Amino acid sequence: MDPRIPADDPRLAAAMEAMRGVEAHIRSTGLDPKLAELVRTRVSQINGCAFCTDFHARAAAKLGESDRRLHALAAWREGGFFDERERIALAWAEDLTLLTGERVSDELYARAQAAFSEDELVALALCIASINSWNRLQIAVRAQPKV
Repeated sequence: MDPRIPADDPRLAAAMEAMRGVEAHIRSTGLDPKLAELVRTRVSQINGCAFCTDFHARAAAKLGESDRRLHALAAWREGGFFDERERIALAWAEDLTLLTGERVSDELYARAQAAFSEDELVALALCIASINSWNRLQIAVRAQPKV
């Protein structure tokens, strides 16, 4: 499948530069980078973005994430691969990505408040919103992972 817009197109470059500004802000918040990459990978799986799934799984691996946990990420609710804080972050990511039904339940929000500071919750929500935007942009232009 050929890309729809070349990577060097100035309009795409300008949009991506704006998105990189959001990413820089997320990094400045102190949100755990490994947790952020797990969340980005999971959201990219949900959205079916092969480019972003590949990119963020590799980024997580560079931060020390194990292949075993990355392979289990799509089924994070099963097994004991992820701790409670990670499970809350992944549930939060899924609810903010899918936006169906009850959306984020009061019960999940209470669990998230107990596991994360308010600053971390805002940073995590922005991280989720950002990767959803990246996914949609990369899917729209048909970005492909390098094989």
